[in-house]
Amino acid sequence: MERMIGQGAAGTVYLVNGASGAAALKFSNPLSITAEMNVLKAFAKVQGSSLGPSLLDADDWESSWGVHPFYVMEYIQGPTLSDFVQARGTSWIGVLLLQLLENLQTLHEAGWIFGDIKPDNLIVSGPPYALRCVDVGGTTKMGRAVKEYTEFFDRGYWRAGSRKAEPSYDLFAAAMVAINLAYPQRFARSEAGVKQLEEKVRQKKELEAMAPVLIKSLQGKYADAGTMRKELLAALSSEAKKSEPAKRRSPSRQSSGRASLQQQKRKRQGLYTVTLILFVAVVYVLYVLTELLV
Repeated sequence: MERMIGQGAAGTVYLVNGASGAAALKFSNPLSITAEMNVLKAFAKVQGSSLGPSLLDADDWESSWGVHPFYVMEYIQGPTLSDFVQARGTSWIGVLLLQLLENLQTLHEAGWIFGDIKPDNLIVSGPPYALRCVDVGGTTKMGRAVKEYTEFFDRGYWRAGSRKAEPSYDLFAAAMVAINLAYPQRFARSEAGVKQLEEKVRQKKELEAMAPVLIKSLQGKYADAGTMRKELLAALSSEAKKSEPAKRRSPSRQSSGRASLQQQKRKRQGLYTVTLILFVAVVYVLYVLTELLV
């Protein structure tokens, strides 16, 4: 056992090393352990490039304090989503949100809701960069009540709907993730509720292209992650096309470099021509002088 890497209401996670390399070991109560292992087994059946960690092993540790159940899962290395965007720029928000929605669609089709979606529970592994979901403690069977959540990302806290485990619950949280990445210092809720969130989205330039999609998600207008992802992709593609003409009007560094080389080449050719003419003129003058002296 190397060190503790996470602690919460549902248990404690440690970084461990074994014959197969690094892994994450989690101690928790028997009920939570059983539920989370069931989630990881479900993930294994729908395992995509960026879903939750793989379940490796499970056992009990007997000590003088009693019996402590634990399980071992894949250790996913990389910065949290917040740290990644802070280091590489807000232009990554849309790209990574597309990945998150793709993962959620797969998870929802398997009958589960992630529940506690927040940047701290999302790791960016790679390169190639892939968004991975960790800490599955809030994952809930479709139709049940979400019991583990973080207020800022919870639609119940914002009075935008119930805590029923359904796709729209996760999609609200996905929109809140984008908002949190644009507002790293989370703000307090006002009486305006969702209207406050809509205004916050409109105020940030980095959310401008995806604003209509985020607002629809906050209002609960998406029934599935696939539809939200499709509209987000269309919005981001449209924004990219708008910027293309401006790029064409302003020459790139490469084309500017080529133009500069051509100008230098023309100057050298002109200088060579002038030098040749002067040389011929001098030779001619010397020839004339020589003939006169003779």
